[in-house]
Formats: sequence, C-alpha cells, structure tokens
Amino acid sequence: MPRCARSESVDPLSPQFVHVWNRCVRRAFLCGRDHYSGKNYEHRRVWVRKRIEHLASCFGIDVVTFAIMSNHTHQVLKTRPDVVATWDDRTVAVRWLSIDPKKRDGKPVQFSETEINTILSDSEQIASLRCRLSDVSWWMRCFSQHISWRANREDDVTGHFWESRFCHEVILDEASLLACMIYVDLNPIRAGMANTPEESDFTGIKQRIDDLRIHLGKSHVESGRLGASSSDLHAWERLANVANEYSGWLSPIEIDEMHDPLGADAESNGRRCSRKGVLTMSVLRYIDLVEWCGREIRSDKRGSIASDLSPILGRLGLDGQTLIGAVLKSGSGMQVAEAMPPDCTSEYATPAT
Repeated sequence: MPRCARSESVDPLSPQFVHVWNRCVRRAFLCGRDHYSGKNYEHRRVWVRKRIEHLASCFGIDVVTFAIMSNHTHQVLKTRPDVVATWDDRTVAVRWLSIDPKKRDGKPVQFSETEINTILSDSEQIASLRCRLSDVSWWMRCFSQHISWRANREDDVTGHFWESRFCHEVILDEASLLACMIYVDLNPIRAGMANTPEESDFTGIKQRIDDLRIHLGKSHVESGRLGASSSDLHAWERLANVANEYSGWLSPIEIDEMHDPLGADAESNGRRCSRKGVLTMSVLRYIDLVEWCGREIRSDKRGSIASDLSPILGRLGLDGQTLIGAVLKSGSGMQVAEAMPPDCTSEYATPAT
C-alpha cells in the first residue's frame, strides 16, 4: 500500500501532536561511536540538540520531548498555527530569517532591515511563511538539511546523511501522547545506553531533571520526597529563562485546564513557541511514570506502580500494564514503515471520545 501524503495526515490549520523520527543512512552510527570504523561522532549529538533548540525559538511549533540516539532521532512536536496567527508580519519575517542566517567567516551575520522590508512588501510571501512556520515538514527540512550539511562538510563527502526525509505519526489523544513521550524518553535505556532517566543524555526528560535538581536543590528527583507543591512546579515550568537553563525551550508538561489561559498563550521571551502544557499531571509525576515504566520494561528491575500514580492513569483510561503495552507497541510500530493517517493506522493512537 503506498504511503499517504503527509498533507493528508497532518492538518496545517489545526494544532496537532506529531511524533517524527529519522535515521542515518544504512543505519550507520553517524551521531555516535561507529563500531566498524572506530570513529567517534558523539559531538554531533550536541549539534542535533542545539539545532532543535534553535528551531524551537523560530517556529510556531512546541517541542514536547526528544531523544538523540547514535543513529536516529525522535521528536514529539505540537504544531501551533494558532500561535503563529497572533504574530504580526514583522515577527513572521524576523523568525523566518533567523532560521538560517547568512554567515561571514563562519559566524552568523545579523540580517538587515532591507531583507525584512523585502519580505514585508510581499503579502503572499508573508502568508506562505506563516504556513511554513507551523509546518512539521518545513521543521524537518530545516533540521535535516542543516545536520546533513555539517556532517558531510566534516567528513569531506557528499550525498545523503539521512536515509529518508522523515517518518511521522499523528497522536490523537492524551493517553497516546503519554505513551509516545515515555517511549521516546526511554529510548537510551531500552538501547542499553543508560540505566536511569537522569543518565539518559540528549533526551527531553534528562533536560527537565537537570533543571529540577537546580530548582529544588536536590541531587535526586523523586516527587514523593520533595514536598514541592503542584502549583509551584506549574509556575516554574513557565519560566523559559535562565531559571530553567536546560529545559526552558521545551513545552511545559503540566496543563491546568481550570486556571491556564485560554487561547494561544504565546511565549514572550522567544525561547519557545508557547507556555501551554500537554498533560494533566505535574512534571514530577511524569518523571515518576517514566522511571516506573523503565523498571517494568527491564525484567531485572520490575516493580509495582506507586499508589499515587494509579489515579493519574485511571483518568486516562489506563492501568499500569496497559501503559507498558502501549509504550512497547510504540517501539514495534516505529520499526515497520512510515506513518499513515490516523484512520489507517496508528499502533498506539486511538480516536479521542
């Protein structure tokens, strides 16, 4: 069966959660230690993380979480055309020019007022750029091309770095989103690259844990022993400044449907698209769930789910084993084929009721 066009599965006019992933050609370890050639390309994982963070400051797309492995990447994104609609024309032009600024002597050069005014004078181009800035395909184009160019230049070669454009899957409800986020954040543990979430370098959960340790003044992040209030963490997640240096560009985890502002809730400082959360649980509860799932998936560290986590899953129509099954299905689904629209496929997503 031919692959459905991305434009048929991702609606550019509506906010959507999308899981995207791409893999290096021939599954080579071009972002890690290559066991065949003996070369170490770990530094490229820093390139990838910095590129995702840079795009988060330019696009109308929220980065929910990510994982950068030795030969592939995962990103969970939320498109935000509603946020882009709140930007004036000048903001659209500046953000577009900021994605790949011109360089002189290897350093970015500030774009000129003339370049901005050239875009502002063309209403059709402004309308086109508004669509692009919340389009997952354009995000992945700007992501993949940049990494390919840098890697090929370093290796003094030409040709493909990624084996295909990218694969994607639309996420349809909160339970599916939770399973997908956990799957992505557990990738290094499942691959044997780390033993715990706080050791899982180049993942969204690692960035959040690093900031939480600083915020709470703790060497270990365990919600049952911290005494941090949910309202404190909810407010802290929305400080996209130096207060959370590592994760301030990521989307907040917790959403408070009773008190959070309605509408776009755009971020003002430019590190990320918006201040909207994604799950009805605190960031610490999410970290607890990831850690528990990691223990369950590894047969040598199995344990029962904490009693205070069960009600959270119950609200989503899940229990512990159902969640584990959804996370594992996410993994098997990723290896088969490129994504198809929700009505054809998703291994783990089911329509919201």
